Amino acid sequence: MSGFLELRGLKKQFGDVVVLEKLDISINEGEFLVLVGPSGCGKSTVLRTIAGLEEPTEGAVYIAGKNVVGVEPKERDIAMVFQSYALYPHMNVYDNMAFGLRMAAKLSEDEIKKRVGEASEVLRLQKYMERKPKDLSGGQRQRVALGRAIVRKPKVFLFDEPLSNLDAHLRNQMRVEIRRLQQDLGVTSVYVTHDQVEATTMGDRVAVLQGGRLQQIGSPAEVYGKPANAFVAEFIGVPEMNFLSGTGDGGRIRLADGAFEMANAPSGNLTVGLRPESLHLSREAAGGGLQAKVELVENLGAQALVHLRLKNGESLRALTPYNQQPRLGENLQVTWPSGSVHLFAPESGEALGAK
Repeated sequence: MSGFLELRGLKKQFGDVVVLEKLDISINEGEFLVLVGPSGCGKSTVLRTIAGLEEPTEGAVYIAGKNVVGVEPKERDIAMVFQSYALYPHMNVYDNMAFGLRMAAKLSEDEIKKRVGEASEVLRLQKYMERKPKDLSGGQRQRVALGRAIVRKPKVFLFDEPLSNLDAHLRNQMRVEIRRLQQDLGVTSVYVTHDQVEATTMGDRVAVLQGGRLQQIGSPAEVYGKPANAFVAEFIGVPEMNFLSGTGDGGRIRLADGAFEMANAPSGNLTVGLRPESLHLSREAAGGGLQAKVELVENLGAQALVHLRLKNGESLRALTPYNQQPRLGENLQVTWPSGSVHLFAPESGEALGAK
């Protein structure tokens, strides 16, 4: 590995509980990496270990070629933005942004004023500098927290679920603002979230964690289009991938309610993965598809999510245009493009390839 920020063999253990298991990640200078996974997967522990708030049981953390394990957090030249804004309620915006510089850096008041002014301009906070946190909206408070990190001009930004306290509209807005800001500043950044939409829309690369282990790391397109295992396939993508039990048999895959041709399909038991957006619904019979009954239709605006039940009891979900919604109880033919099928080993969940 030769990244600007490197995690080498990182392990973290609390008593008998292993939180991180031999984690190896290399992050390039200026890259925006998102760590994503369900609650308890270890993603925040990774961030705290980079920051120096936790020491690893084993392994090393390198920043700009230096192993910082054992180095005090304040000496690591990082800035962290938390889920909680952590603003001082008795200070105005200017003093909240300047406070860290006054405490930690040997800077003149003129230099502090310059840095705060530059950050406030980037974050569009100029007219709020005299306000207290109680007089700001949630989005404005989050921008102040970002500004406090920016003025330090760190080597690395760390973001610990910074948008979790915002409503959906503000989350979407701040998601774009943070990404643009990171691109403008070019600072190496690690962002933690449980929201896979945040992960795939913001990250240059996405690292998917589960049970303290790295499941896959790659571009958003890679983890979506070529998931390494069934966990990644299910976690990345909205709505979640459908899974059906199948059997490979000489270029053909048999399902409980049908079969379809698939060149080079492996023999034996398989788990077949189909994304809802890949499924086509038709009232006319088509070869190679499945018969399913409509159980529920969820209106999502431009699209509708159709819940279907196969004859053997297995379920499917399909996305359709809002103006092509089927009727409840209707029997439909379900088909899909040949290149949209994902195959997984039933027991391990490992990907067997998508054709």
